[in-house]
Amino acid sequence: MSKVAENVSSLELADYQRAVRMLLSNPLITDAYPNRVALPLIRRWADQLRADLHEVLGYRLVTTANTTRLLRAQDELDVTRPARTKTDRPFDRRRYAYLVLTLAALGRSGTQIALSELAEAVGADAARIDGLGLDTERKPDRDAFVDAVAWLAERGALALADGSAADWVNNPDRAEALYDIDREVVFAIYRPSRVLQHMRSVTGLLDSDPGFAQGRHRVREAASRRARRLVLERPVVYYADASESLRGQLRHPGLIEDLERLTGQTVERRAEGVALIDASGRLSDLRFPSGGTPFQAALLLSARIAAYVTKSKPPALPAPTAAERDVALAARIDAGLPLKGVMDELSEAGPDEREREAADETAVYPFVTDAWLRSAMKQLMDTYGTAFAVAWRGDPDRLLREALNLLASLRLVVRVEGGVLALPLLARYRGTTAEVKPRARRTKAQTDTLFDVKEAQ
Repeated sequence: MSKVAENVSSLELADYQRAVRMLLSNPLITDAYPNRVALPLIRRWADQLRADLHEVLGYRLVTTANTTRLLRAQDELDVTRPARTKTDRPFDRRRYAYLVLTLAALGRSGTQIALSELAEAVGADAARIDGLGLDTERKPDRDAFVDAVAWLAERGALALADGSAADWVNNPDRAEALYDIDREVVFAIYRPSRVLQHMRSVTGLLDSDPGFAQGRHRVREAASRRARRLVLERPVVYYADASESLRGQLRHPGLIEDLERLTGQTVERRAEGVALIDASGRLSDLRFPSGGTPFQAALLLSARIAAYVTKSKPPALPAPTAAERDVALAARIDAGLPLKGVMDELSEAGPDEREREAADETAVYPFVTDAWLRSAMKQLMDTYGTAFAVAWRGDPDRLLREALNLLASLRLVVRVEGGVLALPLLARYRGTTAEVKPRARRTKAQTDTLFDVKEAQ
């Protein structure tokens, strides 16, 4: 019998699980973010949440008068949940740099600050970083800086008191914006688990669960927490990606019992792996299927790939292991680190010195070539192009890239040189069909969702 939520009555369990999903979806909760009801909900269950999230996942819950912060244990690098602008574009490196420098500047500020004053402070710090800088005479720099400010404002670290950031972006000489600073939220947002100046690789931020690394029982507890985190954080956990010891934890009946009791969602275990199914639609950061041309194209493409590998039996190739993918991603991220001078002297071990538990064998999956994928996308454009948004119709290669990125982030495929490997979860969509809606049935709300889609069960 699971001890998760053992002090929660059956009548209140759904409300408690809603609080869990809210916190897992929004690790930072303030008076205004993500909405006005979130913080009172979390406060009501704070003690039970703190105990369960630590016991099941090894997460730490920190609460203050006006904020709640969930400190996750990070087991692997993840590019699927970037910070996003108000127009839903992922942050680039410049925006991330401005975000961190803005937090640093706000930490040194009082209770109010003008946007131009904040830009000046960030610009002074940015000028000391090779290749960065912040020149308020350049509109791309102003755009990137205000995207970082808007991200903080959405979470309550800043509140617009007067003026307009949009006007300042377009004419900084004649416009201004004044912000109130919530220092409690500022400090809740930025809580690094390591001294960043002492690291020379992003892998130093990954969690090794040091508190549970001694003794056989504690090692088993650490592996249990890691298995639960992987199922919760990944769209699917394939056994082929895990070491033998971790597979044992993934197959343990307590894993399903604990996660279902904690989240209120269903955990599916199949021959190839384990997945948590978000029936509520409020736990996943990326819903699939979903509206919008890239999601529709990805769904249709997944059905085409699944049918192709079933009928044509293309050659199978070994998939890169999770450790190999982490090393490649770490190298891309680390390329932006300013390793010189005192920073280099203080740096700790890099990714090659971090112990990793490798999978015992390499899995092979059907290989689908880029040429076949381009042909399939052309066929989809010919069949469904009238239902795609105008911006995508003239650029099938861009739509293919975006669709494959979505499928890769959902672990339906893995990108390899010359094409993709079709992963087992892709079979879930092999019977998906779609029909373009007649124009008479379309409404304004359906401008970018013009399919009747029947998903395979």
